[in-house]
Formats: sequence, structure tokens, C-alpha cells
Amino acid sequence: MRYMLIHRVNEDDPASWAPNPELISRMEGFIGKLNASGAFLTADGVLKAGSVVRRSGTAVKAIDGPFAEAKEVVGGFVMINAKDLAEATAIAEEYITCFAGVEEMSVEVRQVAEMEDIEPYLAK
Repeated sequence: MRYMLIHRVNEDDPASWAPNPELISRMEGFIGKLNASGAFLTADGVLKAGSVVRRSGTAVKAIDGPFAEAKEVVGGFVMINAKDLAEATAIAEEYITCFAGVEEMSVEVRQVAEMEDIEPYLAK
């Protein structure tokens, strides 16, 4: 099963947006370990600037952001293969240790929907 590990950081913490050589080294080691085990699919960080597109009824509006209503924001993600949520959570617990120096953060673990998860909802 595929899982997305989404790391969320404090928008106002400068350490969340300035990767240092130690963080990069820890991430390289973590990704290398995942790759060797066959669990690694992809990973990326995101930059602070962005926008949010919202819809209310038929009205669509884009606003600068993406952090208009949140203190904790997405900083990046890792996509992995894991046998179940417990294994994915264990990997997330290791992933979060890569971010030493970031005061507050979390890693959300979400299973990715596969076609067989969606098929029951398709019109026949």
C-alpha cells in the first residue's frame, strides 16, 4: 500500500524553511535507507510562497498563501510503500527525527487511495 507522509511545520519558524547541511545529510540517509528497503517512492519539500484556490458554491477565488488560516503548514512529503498503517507510522517516526532543530512539527500519515478503493463509488 502507498502512504504519504506529510510533514507540517510552523509557518513562522525560520528553521522550517532553511534546510541546513545536517538536515540534508539526515534526509539523504533516511531516503537511502527507504530506497534500499524498497519502501521509497518519491519525496519533495515545498517552498513557503504559494496560493490557495477556494470554492464556495460556484464562486472560485485565488488568494495568496497558502497559509491564510493555519499556523502549521505543509513543508513537504515522502511517498512510501508500507504493508500497513503501523509500518507507515513507524517510518514516519523515523522521518520526523530528520528535522532536529525544528521546534514544532508533525508528520501526517495518510494511505493513498488505489483504484480498488474508488471502484465501489463509480457509477455502473
